[in-house]
Amino acid sequence: MKKVAIIMGSDSDLPVVQKAFDVLNEYGVPYEVHVYSAHRTPVEAREFSLNARADGFGVIIAAAGKAAHLAGAIAANTTLPVIGIPVKSSTLDGLDALLSTVQMPSGIPVATVAIDGAANAALLAIEILSVSDETLVVKLKAAREKSAQKVLDKDKEISATYKLK
Repeated sequence: MKKVAIIMGSDSDLPVVQKAFDVLNEYGVPYEVHVYSAHRTPVEAREFSLNARADGFGVIIAAAGKAAHLAGAIAANTTLPVIGIPVKSSTLDGLDALLSTVQMPSGIPVATVAIDGAANAALLAIEILSVSDETLVVKLKAAREKSAQKVLDKDKEISATYKLK
């Protein structure tokens, strides 16, 4: 199975990114975590990106706040799918990071999840890997069925509680 790389622009992103670790662990997907900054360690970020495919990665998740150029800087140096997680900061509640992550020029795509959307970033990475891994397809289907059942159970509970009299 291919690995997922999770790159944070700063260790302050760790509390947000933890949700991605949890999801990847739940699905048994191997991952590696690094801290590289698009602005403070651009050489290291570029080197990682250039070698990621050869190093066994199938998807890269990049989390950053504020200027949030990390996902774009990573994507500029690899043809692997890159998923950006805009991280909420105290400055503009993450809107700055969202816009920096989602507004990529044509030819350098970055899939972008919601502000602080690490769980969905991990799920998207798993879906990408599932294209060539049937085990992940089975796990994804089971999780969707479980999620749907929870909603249906809540529907029954609420409907019974607020039944017309």
